[in-house]
Amino acid sequence: MVPQARLLIAARTDGMAGPLSEGMDQLGWRTITARGPYAAEAALQDLGVQAVVVDLSDGIEEAEALARKLRLLAAPRRIPVLAIGGGSGAKASEAFDLRLADPVYPAQVAMRLESLVRTCVAEEEYRLRQETFGLMGVGLDDPEPSLAPLRLLAVGDPTPQFLGLSNCLEAAGAEVVGAFTSYTAFDFLHESDFDTVVLWGGDAADSAMAIAGGMRRNSRLYHIPCLLYMKTLGGMTAAEAYARGISDVASPETPEPETAWRALELARSYRRQAAIRAALETARTLRFMDPETGLFTRELFSQHLGRLASAAPARNRPLSLCVLRVRETEEVVEARRSGWLDKAFPQLGSMVSRLIRVEDTAARLGPEHFAIALPATPEAAARVAADRIAAVISRTAFDGGDGRRPFILEFDIGAVEVGNPAHIDAALEAAAEMARSGG
Repeated sequence: MVPQARLLIAARTDGMAGPLSEGMDQLGWRTITARGPYAAEAALQDLGVQAVVVDLSDGIEEAEALARKLRLLAAPRRIPVLAIGGGSGAKASEAFDLRLADPVYPAQVAMRLESLVRTCVAEEEYRLRQETFGLMGVGLDDPEPSLAPLRLLAVGDPTPQFLGLSNCLEAAGAEVVGAFTSYTAFDFLHESDFDTVVLWGGDAADSAMAIAGGMRRNSRLYHIPCLLYMKTLGGMTAAEAYARGISDVASPETPEPETAWRALELARSYRRQAAIRAALETARTLRFMDPETGLFTRELFSQHLGRLASAAPARNRPLSLCVLRVRETEEVVEARRSGWLDKAFPQLGSMVSRLIRVEDTAARLGPEHFAIALPATPEAAARVAADRIAAVISRTAFDGGDGRRPFILEFDIGAVEVGNPAHIDAALEAAAEMARSGG
């Protein structure tokens, strides 16, 4: 059996690579370290690498060349490249998806890589939708990040250190909005768009961590990176801060220009992610979607599914299918008889659309059953996703009409992982049959 590795670390020495490799292995990111470009190329071609980390202490130009070469070798799979080190004086490079300052923590790198990998999968999905919709005479523009200045929200007391950091950000061309309280911060976050949030913790991180936690519980704010800038972590370790949703941690001992570029790197990476997500959201609103639910029609889903199935092995990624079928309960029978079940479908379709990831494709296969294609997702994870969607919907009360109690909808679920692309129709039928038989 050929060994697999999720993460390729390209570094000539163990200074950064050794501790990072050990920590990432413990977090489930099986790693392989390459000491030179030829070893890195061989590892990428032979193993199931999902992401690459390059050590900039070996030289930025060499790392940029390696990053570009590895992207070409991985095609059509899109792999993220995260660079570590290089100093604040190094200019931004399109060769890297993100740069982090050394030293890094495994939990920090793992969180950023999870986000970057999902962005790559979303970009691959968007390219496939361009092909599917192009055959129907609808052209989708390439996702392009906004050229407007990066916008950062700075939250905390206006101390000299924090004001100095804000000045560095503005000097670099960013637009900085200040918020002195958590209430004001969330007002800004809900009213406007930001590329990164900088949290000033001072001597205590409680308020800053509460803001980060609130953002991670909000679907619209979930992906916005947070940089924690504080004097001391107190009783909290950096690993705990990263596990609780912080993207980077800096202290006043860190030179303000370095902290500024770290925040700007997070913002630049997020803006690209946001552009891809926005493009996929736009693709969900096209005129040939199902008019009642806004989801893919059965015919459109069939066309796109064939393209997804062919792309999965070419990209060395799994593909899973889920079918959700409205469970036949007394409430559903009554709602169907009175016509209120049909009236619930626009709300139901909207809920399904919001509960899936942007890279997933949801379709209405029939009057009361739906399908979801989940790229880069094994069967077990797809089943968990479908169970989560069904659980959220089952806690929603749908209008049962005048004088009738609201009713709820439950689902029977089928989930399969697609193997041979030629058997995609059989895989979908297997998932449907699993749902028909009660999961």
